[in-house]
Amino acid sequence: MTRHDLLAGAATAFALTAVAAQADTIRFWTTEEQPERLARQEALAEQFQEATGHEVEVIPVTESDLGTRATAAFAAGDLPDVIYHTLQYALPWAEAGILDTDAATDVIEDLGADTFAPGALEMAAYDGGYASVPVDGWTQMIIYRADLFEEAGLEPPTSYANVLAAVEALHNPPEMYGFVAATKVDENFMSQVLEHVFLANGVSPVGPDGFQPLEEGPTTEVLEFYRAIAEASPPGELYWDQSRSVYFAGNAAMIIWSPFILDELAGLRDSNPPTINDDPTSTDLASRTGIVTNFSGPSNPDGAAWADIRYFGITADANTDVAEEFVAFSMSDGYAETLAIAPEGKFPVRNGNADNPSEYIDAWATLDVGVDRRAPLGDLYAQEMIDEIVGGLDVAQRWGVADGQLALASRMINSQAVNRVVREFIDGEIDAATAVEQLNEELGAIE
Repeated sequence: MTRHDLLAGAATAFALTAVAAQADTIRFWTTEEQPERLARQEALAEQFQEATGHEVEVIPVTESDLGTRATAAFAAGDLPDVIYHTLQYALPWAEAGILDTDAATDVIEDLGADTFAPGALEMAAYDGGYASVPVDGWTQMIIYRADLFEEAGLEPPTSYANVLAAVEALHNPPEMYGFVAATKVDENFMSQVLEHVFLANGVSPVGPDGFQPLEEGPTTEVLEFYRAIAEASPPGELYWDQSRSVYFAGNAAMIIWSPFILDELAGLRDSNPPTINDDPTSTDLASRTGIVTNFSGPSNPDGAAWADIRYFGITADANTDVAEEFVAFSMSDGYAETLAIAPEGKFPVRNGNADNPSEYIDAWATLDVGVDRRAPLGDLYAQEMIDEIVGGLDVAQRWGVADGQLALASRMINSQAVNRVVREFIDGEIDAATAVEQLNEELGAIE
């Protein structure tokens, strides 16, 4: 057992009176500001106080305001002790001096770096250590009709080739569409799906020095694959809403979606029920569904998983010892409570500890999900699906992360240039060579 696991687990073994005599209060900024989620975090803070005597003031911050508020607080020398933040801030805040990277590295090493998902750690790697401590994350998934795949003797959609083989076998509109691809250019959903598809084939517009021209061969493979799944999709401007509704009606063989679909898929949310049969509370569709988090293209046989990871940042103004204790507690004795804030979208990035390598995965699978009805993910989905969900974080990727160019990659994505050019290609307005040339021209102009 590591030092911080001992700290978190054995805090009560030390005389609480002695701890209370030196109790401190730290401030914790969180972007999980919905009332139910906030209540969970306040309960976690109370558990930490009971164990250590230290008080945590939980302060909700709107996610869109987080960057501005952190910059202003840093300038004023008034940062909170710990910030729950998105991946986009990890390296920029480390470089700006907002984060105490030594403190984050200490927590990770004390808990055991080998107990964390490698992909989540790699995204926060900084100067021989880590900018922040990974907390939770989710991977984009190919959701597919495992029952139809089995009946047709198809392999799971783990590669471009397998997806296209399934499209060929199952596409029979309007009763069954082979895919529902994102085609609405001004939707961020299309940006996320496309980045996943590009990553799967090892294609990225950024490198260590910034913009990296797209190679025509691998990029053409991406374009042709995306055109094929778009042609196997219903007509119209498609994004997450149509993807979900067509799949829920039983009229799609495959879609790409986030894990936030998992509770709805199992009939636990009345606002978005499965309509494949007459029972909106049925788990029938969930039982017929499989998922793939990591898939590959012909130029990248190892594949990739697109992931959104969240982190605990210990700040430069922190009461470092207590902040480290709180983060370590939240990632050990309090980790189930941390994940319970929203289990369907908070996959464990720490699988377990030295005593039980799967402790936190096992605990996460027992946490209730849903809105109008609740049930544990482990009761709704088979163990192999739970393993696939969590395993995607081991190989999680995003454009620019490995090269320290996440900010530039984010600007490229937000420009929606990729969406526009890909849409022009799938609509037959330009050929592949022109599309690659146009992408390089537009993305290369972004600073």
